[in-house]
Amino acid sequence: MTTHPGARALRATPEGLLWEPAERWVRGRKGDVTVVDSRRPVLVWEPELPVPQYAFPREDVRTDLLRPAERPRTGLHTGSRIFYDLVVDGDVRPNAAWVFPADDLAGHIAFEWFLRPERGLDHWYEEDEEIFVHPRDPHSRVDALPSSRHVRVEIDGTVVADTRAPVVLFETALPPRYYLPPEDVRLDLFEPTDHSSRCPYKGIARYWSLRGGAGVPPNVMWSYPDPLPAVSVIEDRLAFYNEVVDLTVDGERLERPVTPFSATLTP
Repeated sequence: MTTHPGARALRATPEGLLWEPAERWVRGRKGDVTVVDSRRPVLVWEPELPVPQYAFPREDVRTDLLRPAERPRTGLHTGSRIFYDLVVDGDVRPNAAWVFPADDLAGHIAFEWFLRPERGLDHWYEEDEEIFVHPRDPHSRVDALPSSRHVRVEIDGTVVADTRAPVVLFETALPPRYYLPPEDVRLDLFEPTDHSSRCPYKGIARYWSLRGGAGVPPNVMWSYPDPLPAVSVIEDRLAFYNEVVDLTVDGERLERPVTPFSATLTP
């Protein structure tokens, strides 16, 4: 019996990379030009980077749009030494692509994506759904579950939300987030901001800050007006950073967690 590729364990390279085949149809575009179109990508995890990246068989990449980098950023991407500039319609994006220094991946090309959009492509798609920020990790889950828990949110002793109809969003490696009905939130205490963020699992978020909240980090509350289909139940609901507000759930005051967001949440 042949083992299905999806059932194989992660593979390790001597350089410290982990990788596995992915069977999703992945496309990357620069403007209207499709640079990558692959049904055989692989997911690669670099040391010290918590999310995966895609690498693609060379024949699935418009290599005619790549040229050897004028100033290769050697030292990045686990010691990669082969970098390419992307040139599309006269627009040059330096070091947009590279080859990982591993024999297993020698025939694959990776592209900037995570945290470096200005050097990568403009749009990425898994099947026909646009994906933001980084590829989705198949070993992580995001589950949004309607609940009847009693959730109360306080900021500096003021109750800003109180509900018995939250949606609890469970995301691997993060604390539960409580998405609350707008009618159960003191919206008069908040003002919208221009800030937005993108999530590969949830979509594009908009934010609010506490009015006059000098000691409270800005953009403490957010919502997804048009969430991705898998979490459509959180549409237009409001959530708070557990890291900086006081949450009481079913009568129990929760400790403020320390997460990767904690360092950025400063007044």
